[in-house]
Amino acid sequence: MFQTSVITSGSKGNCILVKNNDTHILIDAGISFKKFSEFMTELQLDPLKIDAIFISHEHTDHVCGAGVLHRKIKAPIFITPDTYNCATKKIGKIHFEPHFFDIGSSLQIGSLIVNPFLSSHDAVDSCNFVIHPFDNDNKQLTIATDLGFAHNLLKNYLKQSSTIILESNHDVDMLMNGPYEWHLKQRILSKLGHLSNIQASEIVENIITDSLKRIFLAHLSEINNTPQIAYKQMENTLSYLQAKTDLKLTSQYQCTPLYEI
Repeated sequence: MFQTSVITSGSKGNCILVKNNDTHILIDAGISFKKFSEFMTELQLDPLKIDAIFISHEHTDHVCGAGVLHRKIKAPIFITPDTYNCATKKIGKIHFEPHFFDIGSSLQIGSLIVNPFLSSHDAVDSCNFVIHPFDNDNKQLTIATDLGFAHNLLKNYLKQSSTIILESNHDVDMLMNGPYEWHLKQRILSKLGHLSNIQASEIVENIITDSLKRIFLAHLSEINNTPQIAYKQMENTLSYLQAKTDLKLTSQYQCTPLYEI
């Protein structure tokens, strides 16, 4: 079964599980092994049975747990060379060399095909991911977080997807009237920053198809957003589009159930 759970999502740590039958991979590892084990147990899965850890970029909330997870579960780390050079200290000691990948080149891990593609984010070599079973590309998961805007390649992937994990980071009014310093507000609002609730809705308006059965709203800011505001914005968009797409929230503190992709 081709399934996903957003283990944790937000500025304090990000980790997404994708599985297909006996193949289990992680996208990002910004979480402690203790928390990861607790969430995997909750999902009735073995935390030691991970085949690969993919890193999207070097920011701490995506990479700080990669080293310890790698050492505990003995899973290889897949990362671009530039990202690894920037994240070496954050990752720490590893038992064997990482597997380097090129953005735009597909990899097969067990029964999964993983295609990393460029993300518009302020990191040295940031990427998002498209994932599907090697024998069925009609079911496709696209992970699109940590990006300032949706380029055409991303939109094409989203249109082909049955499930998407889409950033809905901030409410613009909350951000502008909130406590962040101006330079940080500018960073978040820039084309190398994070998607707002409105931007996420506009993207869905442009890519919605009958085959899109589920949207996860991810990477919600605890300071500049609320789950209620993010959910309502997207719910209104889906209602306007008369879409039957299932809408789910992700959390910094609670994993989602496993959902079929």
